[in-house]
Amino acid sequence: MGKKYDVYGVGNALVDIEYEVSLELLQELKIDKGVMTLLDEDSQNHILENLKNLHCHKSCGGSAANTMVAISQLGGKAFYSCKVANDEFGDFYIEDLHNSQVDTNLKNGDRQSGITGKCLVLVTPDADRTMNTFLGITEKFSTQELVSSAIADSEYVYIEGYLVTSPTAKEAAIKAREIAEKAGVKTTMSLSDYNMVKFFKNGLLDIIGSGLDLIFANESEALELADTEDFQVAVEKLKTLSKKFAITRGAKGSVVFDGQKLIEITAPQVKAVDTVGAGDMYAGAFLYGITQGMSYEEAGKLASSAASKIVTSYGPRLKTEELKALVTA
Repeated sequence: MGKKYDVYGVGNALVDIEYEVSLELLQELKIDKGVMTLLDEDSQNHILENLKNLHCHKSCGGSAANTMVAISQLGGKAFYSCKVANDEFGDFYIEDLHNSQVDTNLKNGDRQSGITGKCLVLVTPDADRTMNTFLGITEKFSTQELVSSAIADSEYVYIEGYLVTSPTAKEAAIKAREIAEKAGVKTTMSLSDYNMVKFFKNGLLDIIGSGLDLIFANESEALELADTEDFQVAVEKLKTLSKKFAITRGAKGSVVFDGQKLIEITAPQVKAVDTVGAGDMYAGAFLYGITQGMSYEEAGKLASSAASKIVTSYGPRLKTEELKALVTA
C-alpha cells in the first residue's frame, strides 16, 4: 500500500524577503557576500532600515520549505514541519503553505506569541545570493513540532542542514531521522550552506548518525565536509556517510551516485540572474523524480533542468505550469 506522503520535510520556517542590491551596498553594510549569516533582531532591523526604499518580494521560505513546495507543484505529496509565531508573518506563512498544497503541523489556533523568522535575501548583479537571517521563533523548533504518524506515512524524510544551529532544532532533526529509521522510511538531508559545514560540521555528523539513504550537497559543502580540495576525495567521503548522494556544481552540472555508479549530469547553459533556491529546487525535483519511479539519472536530469530554469528569474519559486512542463519535456 502506498504512503500518504512522498516526502516529509523538516526545517526552519522563514519568510524570505528578497532584494536586488549592489556590491557596494553589501560592502557599505559590512555584509559577507555569498553565504548565510545568522543575525540578532536588531542587526536585521538595521539592514532592513537601509533597504526600506528598495522593492522587495516576499514568500514563505526556508530551504526545506522551498523543496516541499517544488515537490507539491510537480504533483507530489509533501508535508512540512516547522514553527512560526502568532503574528502577521506567521499568518502569511501558513496561508502560503496552504495555497501550495503542502500539509503541515501548523494550525492557526495554537501558535505561540513571538516573531516569525525572516531571511533577507540580497541578490547582487553577478546572480549571487547573500542571506542574512534572524531565526525568531523557529530557533525554538523542537520535537514538539514533529508529527510521528506523518513521518511513518512518508516515503522519505528530508532534513534541512540549517537546523544544526539550534540545540532544540538539532535534537528534532535527529529525532525525525530516528522515527523514520524505526518506521522503515528513507532518510535524506541537505547540507544547506558552506558556513553550516564549516562551523557546525560535528553537529551535521550527529544528525547524519550511522548514515543516511541520500545526501544533497553543493561542491563547496562536500569539499569542506571532507576537509579537502580534491573533488574525488569528497566523493569517497560522502560514500561513507550515505548510500546515495547528489552533488551540485553550478554551471558544471551535478554528480549523482545511485549506490553503484557515479553519473555526471550536464546543466543547460543559461544566463543566471539569481541563484536563490537553486539547490532547494534541485532537491525538490530530484525527490519528486525518484518517488515517482524515475532512475537517479532521470531524476538528476529533471533536477538539473529545474535548477537551471529557476536561476534565470528572481525568487525561489517557479510557476507551477513552468515546473510541470519540465517533466513532460
